[in-house]
Amino acid sequence: MDQLWARVTATSPPLTTPWLVGTALVALVLVAQRDLWRVSRNAVTIAHEGAHGVAALVTGRRLAGIRLHSDTSGVTVSAGRPSGPGMVATAFAGYPGPALFGLGAAALLAAGHAIGVLWVLLALLALLLLQIRNFYGLWSVLVTGGLVFAATWWLPGQWQAAFAHVVVWFLLLAAPRAVWELQAQRRRRPTPDSDADQLARLTGVPGLVWVGVFLALSLGSLALAVRWLT
Repeated sequence: MDQLWARVTATSPPLTTPWLVGTALVALVLVAQRDLWRVSRNAVTIAHEGAHGVAALVTGRRLAGIRLHSDTSGVTVSAGRPSGPGMVATAFAGYPGPALFGLGAAALLAAGHAIGVLWVLLALLALLLLQIRNFYGLWSVLVTGGLVFAATWWLPGQWQAAFAHVVVWFLLLAAPRAVWELQAQRRRRPTPDSDADQLARLTGVPGLVWVGVFLALSLGSLALAVRWLT
């Protein structure tokens, strides 16, 4: 256990500029290339639904389960009052979730804890696994966790740090794209079950305003992380 803890808390030197740019470019390709995005977006859904779950627990709601679907959609079910601050916070948390997870991880990277980022991610995936209620969701979380575990166990230190940076850049870049896709769907057809439209019903604030807040938080997190990491 002492060796494992030493491994988790080990610090690593910051990446050189070529490595830092290279990891950001890899993440950008995963987000921008259509075929890759169809696959990598599953990771965004995991972070999105995980954020809903965290918000539900923090606000005192009872988390009943999380489902992830092959079309990269998901649903988090919680029990409690159907309105009020707890429900608003739970509905709100999904779209900012990936960006805020990325921002927190960027703070750890800036402090030299790239390997710690991967182990924290593994722990969060393990906790999420306990709440998954369908086979595809189970498979999706296990595959994601397997990739992260393989990186933490077998990659040399420099490559572990690079992998952690790719994960962080991916979350930060994917968050605004997910918000953009939400608004594109809202323009094409009614989306009464979207987070923005649920928030509109709960608060009386138009859904477009909530989309704007999601986008502002996502872009703000990206800008702050860039400042920390460069």
